[in-house]
Amino acid sequence: MAPLTKPREGVLFGISRSGRLFWKPYLLLLPMLFFALGFVYYPFFRTFLYSFSRVNFSGDITGFAGLNNFRRLFRDAAFAGTLKNTLRLAFTVVPLNFLCSLGLALLAAQKRKIGILYETMFMLPMALSMPAASQIFKLLLEPAMGVLNYRLGLQIGWFRDPKTAMYGIVMVCLWVGIPFDFLLFLAALRNLPAPFIEAATLDGAGYFRRLLRIQIPLIAPTILYVVCTNLVLAMMTSTPVMIITGGQPGRSTETLIFMMYTSGYQSSNYSLAACISMVTFALTFGMVLLAMFFERRGIYYE
Repeated sequence: MAPLTKPREGVLFGISRSGRLFWKPYLLLLPMLFFALGFVYYPFFRTFLYSFSRVNFSGDITGFAGLNNFRRLFRDAAFAGTLKNTLRLAFTVVPLNFLCSLGLALLAAQKRKIGILYETMFMLPMALSMPAASQIFKLLLEPAMGVLNYRLGLQIGWFRDPKTAMYGIVMVCLWVGIPFDFLLFLAALRNLPAPFIEAATLDGAGYFRRLLRIQIPLIAPTILYVVCTNLVLAMMTSTPVMIITGGQPGRSTETLIFMMYTSGYQSSNYSLAACISMVTFALTFGMVLLAMFFERRGIYYE
């Protein structure tokens, strides 16, 4: 058997630092970097620049506005209502999505003979896109001819009533969002170390004690991912609003992203739209950082 030889200096994993092969991984990353620069970083920089500038109807910058765009935005009563709607949507959808998806995952965590049947049923909504689900719920919750009112004998206006319209949007978001989060939680729960659960059971720990003291802490990374992604998606909600209500009735369902769309694409007020984008980004980024902060303070890994 030939003895193992020490790699020569200047060679890393068989790739020469001075040769062409050293640059091959970076060359393979170039297409991804090109698209990231063109479709993520450049638009973000352009939006940031627009938010501090005066912009004409053609999208050309005509001067520097400083903080005047933000002052006009924060003084707008419509923006205050839209911000309230968006935060209300986010802080309703995220907890409900978390509880429902985790609850379904706990029900399906134990493998049973018919498990594949209800697991498939839980994940079926993943086959629908958000626009398709929005159209379905628009018909389902139609006050006069909708199936839900007819079957339950209700007289609710749903998307036509300012008091209930946002609840309809929440239902659409939950219907589309729960299946994927259920799949993540199910995978996390089924991959927990069995000896931990067995030891706790032998020590007399009940179901809820095992859940709160062992299972929840062990799947904390998955919980953090689900909460953060749902926060981002909730703050970026616009598709069901655009398809179902158009922000009505009485702007009760208008969200920040939909307001940005109407300001930029319908009114050609690009500077205002850019300000709304930056405010949405700042709020979302702050909430994600806050979620990560609390997760790190509450969970310890060994």
